Amino acid sequence: MLASIIQNLFNAFQWGSFYSLIALGYTLVYGVLRLINFAHGDIFMVGAYIAFFIATAILGMAMSLPGWMVLAMVIPATMILTALVGVSLERIAYRPLRRKGAHRLYVVITALMCGLVLENGNLALLGASRKSFPELVDKVVYSIGDVSMTNLKIGVVLSAVLVFIFLQFIVTKTKIGMAMRAISYDKFAVPLMGIPIDTVIVFTFILGSSFAGLAGLLFALSYPILDPYMGAMVGWKAFIAAVVGGIGDIRGAFLGGFLLGFVEILVVAVFPSTYRDLIAFAILMVILCIKPTGMFGVAGTTKI
Repeated sequence: MLASIIQNLFNAFQWGSFYSLIALGYTLVYGVLRLINFAHGDIFMVGAYIAFFIATAILGMAMSLPGWMVLAMVIPATMILTALVGVSLERIAYRPLRRKGAHRLYVVITALMCGLVLENGNLALLGASRKSFPELVDKVVYSIGDVSMTNLKIGVVLSAVLVFIFLQFIVTKTKIGMAMRAISYDKFAVPLMGIPIDTVIVFTFILGSSFAGLAGLLFALSYPILDPYMGAMVGWKAFIAAVVGGIGDIRGAFLGGFLLGFVEILVVAVFPSTYRDLIAFAILMVILCIKPTGMFGVAGTTKI
């Protein structure tokens, strides 16, 4: 019984890592722009496909390369290209609305439409057939008694932790991070201080989208079947994780992702898997009813 619980905890850490990496992108954009970027889950999907094509191309040109070397080249390339996708969305879809002073509701609707464009654009270009991601990492199983874990699971969890530490450092210890916090506090006063808002916003999208691309790559390595709609449900769940943690707070997004992963895996361990989303979302709804701002969220105030 104890071994089963520990095994489920390791699985929960892996799923929580995926949710945390995507939730960090949600909370970054919301913290700076007060925009819920509902296309973020589909950027995760795009990142998985970008990683697939890069890995396939490298293996096609140099089949003799070891998998770890291919992975070392795929990771930065995937993060850079996925960041370009996120920045393109900001330049084409969000920035014109922001400069025209459009209501936040219209920007949210635009974000939803951008997600649908990415999904259906992928479907139109590549077809409905699923892609099989190449195996780049030789899986090594570590066993302690009846509990087993793989090197891939450990790598996924470590990646999420390192990204969180890196992001926390950027936001709290650097000038660009200080500018991001200043914009989230008062975006009208920041330009008067000589801070280029557009540059900070682009940097925010670069960070958030690159993390989503990394999550897509890690997800594809763990579950190597890709389809155009793979980011829809994962993206929504990551958004819920960010809200439960306190959207706009980096610690909240990180811990909220792990909380959702733990709830889902433990529900599956006790109940039939068909009840997973029902019970998990019900538990998260109860948490929000008790603390509507999330675990680390702070109620906003409006000056009159």
